[in-house]
Amino acid sequence: SEVIKLGFASCRLSIAVPNLMEYNSVQDLAGKNIATSYPNSLKKFLNSNGVEAKISQISGSVEIAPGMGLADAVCDLVSSGNTLFTNGLKEVELILKSQSVLISSPQLSPDKQLILDQLVFRINSVLDAKSKNYILLNCPNEKIEEISNLLPGMRSPSVLPLKQVGWSSLHSVIEETAFWESISQLRNAGAEGILIIPIKKMIL
Repeated sequence: SEVIKLGFASCRLSIAVPNLMEYNSVQDLAGKNIATSYPNSLKKFLNSNGVEAKISQISGSVEIAPGMGLADAVCDLVSSGNTLFTNGLKEVELILKSQSVLISSPQLSPDKQLILDQLVFRINSVLDAKSKNYILLNCPNEKIEEISNLLPGMRSPSVLPLKQVGWSSLHSVIEETAFWESISQLRNAGAEGILIIPIKKMIL
């Protein structure tokens, strides 16, 4: 059974057709010859949409089949889409999305379950850290409350007095997606000497 999504090696299984081919719906694939390395997944998708097409199972560079006159369309794994673009193809149907996952047997012994729990804990500490940054900044003491409200972090920012009287250093965690918006708000509130540091692991 699936234990945790690992968040890398993401791709999708899609159907692509030549750029010059007029395409409106999956029904346009009826009677076409589709080249793929994944005939079972393709057949299941076509059947669920009531479409009958010829499936040619090939391995290797599936995307070159239409250009060589071997197929009318392809069904292949896509990550960036650059390979399809290079071969004059456009993605028209998404069959499924995929990524690396950790799986385990549902009948693990207690000892093995403990090992799995420790592994999942370590993986989660890395995954949680990937979306966050550690932030350090200096600010006047009278601005601590206002700036703290902009940096909720995991609980509240750490506040350390500086040698310079009337100033403190605030340490916290911010989401990567809120980075630039947060920096602008912090500067407007009086923060100085802002440092952003990637987090390798984070234990919640």
